[in-house]
Amino acid sequence: MMRFAMELLSLPFLLLLALSFFSRPTVTIARGGGHMDCTHGVFARHLFEESQPRISEAMTHEYMSNSELEKAMKEFTQRCANISRIYSIGKSVKGIPLWVVEISDKPGQEEAEPAFKFIGNVHGDEPVGRELLISLANWLCDNYRKDPLATLIVNNVHLHVLPTMNPDGFALRRRGNANNVDLNRDFPDQFYPMNDIVSLRQPETRAIMNWIKERHFTASASLHGGALVANYPWDGSQDTRKQYVACPDDKTFRSMARLYSRSHYNMSLSKEFEGGITNGALWYPIYGGMQDWNYIHGGCFELTLEISDDKWPKANELPVIWEYNRMSMLNLVASLVKTGVHGRIFSSDKGRPLPASVVIQGIDIRVNASRTYGDYHRMLAPGERYEVTASMPGFQSKTTHILLEDEAMNLDFILSPEDSSKHEEVRNECDCTCDGKDKLEVVEFLRGINLGIYLLLSVMFLIFCCLLRRKTMFKFLNRRQFNGYKRSIVV
Repeated sequence: MMRFAMELLSLPFLLLLALSFFSRPTVTIARGGGHMDCTHGVFARHLFEESQPRISEAMTHEYMSNSELEKAMKEFTQRCANISRIYSIGKSVKGIPLWVVEISDKPGQEEAEPAFKFIGNVHGDEPVGRELLISLANWLCDNYRKDPLATLIVNNVHLHVLPTMNPDGFALRRRGNANNVDLNRDFPDQFYPMNDIVSLRQPETRAIMNWIKERHFTASASLHGGALVANYPWDGSQDTRKQYVACPDDKTFRSMARLYSRSHYNMSLSKEFEGGITNGALWYPIYGGMQDWNYIHGGCFELTLEISDDKWPKANELPVIWEYNRMSMLNLVASLVKTGVHGRIFSSDKGRPLPASVVIQGIDIRVNASRTYGDYHRMLAPGERYEVTASMPGFQSKTTHILLEDEAMNLDFILSPEDSSKHEEVRNECDCTCDGKDKLEVVEFLRGINLGIYLLLSVMFLIFCCLLRRKTMFKFLNRRQFNGYKRSIVV
């Protein structure tokens, strides 16, 4: 027993204990701060709310209530039924459904297309996002087949819009949810393992985590208020210090953040943030944030967008804020088909789609293809050379080098099974579907020909089969081409 006590009091344990108690995120006004203290042996989440201004009834005037927001979403899907549907991903602490509107030319159907999600009102006292997302949905519906950008997005992207992640916090006019938990500090964190207690996840957090696991999102953004900047990973640091902490896809995230900032009316003119963008950990570290979890566990490239200096501006300012952010929101979604590397992965033996992984040399993040179509969508910064590898257990991996310019590239892979010999691969690749009668007729025909001609005809026959097989494969690979794709490559 004494030996056990001495081990507990060892230096590493004391250091870990000190880190758990004293390495707290910095308290700020813009993104909000939180601290973790130990209550009955469990790390609970509370907030410093003394500095939060009291939200008056006059401030909330003309903002949609939760019931009005739900009504607006359902009316939208009725008015725009040809390009939308509504569904719920779960419920809040108080049982309010977390409604999502999907916008696509084939809503509810799985396609070989990238998916983007917008999430608003993560913090209850930052309601601008929920209003802007309804405006975005209505704009897409009103301008579909009239405006090229609206048509591009609806036809080539599955856009999912969750106007409020925190309806309880909105109703209570406070940052946290009904349990007073900051939902943007509630996700498992790579730098703060004490935040990984699954049983403490809030229902809203669990709903987002399950949503990301069930659906194949390429990129996303959450809308916040209190500053004007596009924030990108990482949000925290190993030693909790305020410093630039680059994630593996730092170039790509900076490119996405710059796209949003430069499309905005005045975000890029910021005097506080160079170019209107910032690395999260450099601004100030947080732990348990949603964007880092999206990227690590879902391969989903998420930005945290601060879209209004005032957290709760007057409702008559919302049309102006919408106009300032409209092109930024549209261009960010459209970037899923205008940039990056996209393609499908197939098996060489039967031509079936493969849920293989796509890895970029030097970037330790995998993007997985879908099981249904084998399609993948990999966000990458333009103007760079990349080594791209597609791999899957049981198949031989394939690697190719590309130069990604300003437009998107279509890159398909055909993987061969590992357990097939070289001879078997050739035979399977050139196998023709002929019935027994046809084979007998071929044999009878060849009996009267000398060996040299027989061999020549055999070679020609194999070449013909290979070409026929290749034509069939390309026909299967053919799909609606995304606007902006520069060229198509099959590896």
